[in-house]
Amino acid sequence: MKELRKKTFVTIFSILSLIIVVSLILINVQNYSREKEGIKRNLDIFDDFGKTNGLDGNRRPFMMQFSDTDRNLEKEDFGKFEPEQMMIADYEVYTVEVTGGEVSRIISHGNASDDFDIQNIAESILEENDPGSEEIGNLFFGGYSYNYKWPERLTVSNNREPAVRLRRYLLVTLAVFGLFEALFVFISKRITDWIIKPAQESFKKQKEFIADASHELKSPLAVIVASADELSETDGKEKEKEGKLIENIRYESDRMNRLIAQLLNLSKLEEGLSGAHTEEDISKLLEKTVLAFEAVAFETGVGIETDIKKHVIFNCNKEEMEKLFSTILDNAVRHSYKDTSVLAELKESGNQINIRIVNKGEPIPKGEEERIFERFYRGDESRNRTDNRYGLGLAIAASIVKNHHGKIKARSENGSTEFEIRFKK
Repeated sequence: MKELRKKTFVTIFSILSLIIVVSLILINVQNYSREKEGIKRNLDIFDDFGKTNGLDGNRRPFMMQFSDTDRNLEKEDFGKFEPEQMMIADYEVYTVEVTGGEVSRIISHGNASDDFDIQNIAESILEENDPGSEEIGNLFFGGYSYNYKWPERLTVSNNREPAVRLRRYLLVTLAVFGLFEALFVFISKRITDWIIKPAQESFKKQKEFIADASHELKSPLAVIVASADELSETDGKEKEKEGKLIENIRYESDRMNRLIAQLLNLSKLEEGLSGAHTEEDISKLLEKTVLAFEAVAFETGVGIETDIKKHVIFNCNKEEMEKLFSTILDNAVRHSYKDTSVLAELKESGNQINIRIVNKGEPIPKGEEERIFERFYRGDESRNRTDNRYGLGLAIAASIVKNHHGKIKARSENGSTEFEIRFKK
């Protein structure tokens, strides 16, 4: 349930965040384009204006829009305007007259900035560029833009004010983004609660059922076991007749007890309730588990080989880690062919611990590699019944790995089956 809640929250939050990020990026791109178009337009206007008003020796009509009060002016009257008389709001533009490749005159259209060295900038442009060039500089970091279309004239725009406006707007959008993110956290939590509420209630009922059923089963099981013990103490023919019945009672009682214990353990692990974690020598834990299984493996004609790096320390729950190793090793031994060996390997690479349990034997059915970690999964129903297995072992192992923030996977290829477990230290 914790995983479902987490995934639902992350999905909703990511979608909302993506929408606001794309929106704010588009807004900033539009503002940038608008400022860029404004600078280019002003460079073109003053380039044409200078050409119209004789900066290149040719007087031509200059086309631009008029207010209603200026409708009576003739186009030819624009030749009477001097560049010095033009003021363009929001943009600082200069017209530079060029004679023989040198700056001969600088005309400021707007409020000139003291820190904008138009003389040196113009000389640098003339030195590095040929007539016919044009460049709109980076608007976020100031600088300048220029239009050098004609040998006699250079138009330069100071990018400082557009840069200030763009950076200010960017900071505003970042602040808006932060506010929206905080709001999205709240909204995502509320939506997540609403979405998973039915599943949460169902899971709660399931959990309560398992707990109640386990509790209710414990009492009759205790009675059955006690009765079986009492019956076993009788003598003579009566004991002989009842012996088989007593054996069956104990057998089924033990099976039910193990099933209840595994269900309760799995329910606890799936809730993320892991025992206390301490620094443990995981190498010794694996070696100890291998040693315990050597006798069992020998009886079935299977050997166990090890390749375990010494003294690998991992913060974990000791009992759960031993349960994990014993479950995987038990599975490997049971599914190994006779006269083969199981390999138990533990390696350390940087901050990662890699554990591999490899056996040669019954392969995992194709497409079942993920399902084997599900509750009550059984590859062979008849065999599991005979061996008192319920398909909970690997589900418990997977939950232990998850609660230790690791990953487990299984695969069969080339006659070998491999379980790989990875932990981050």
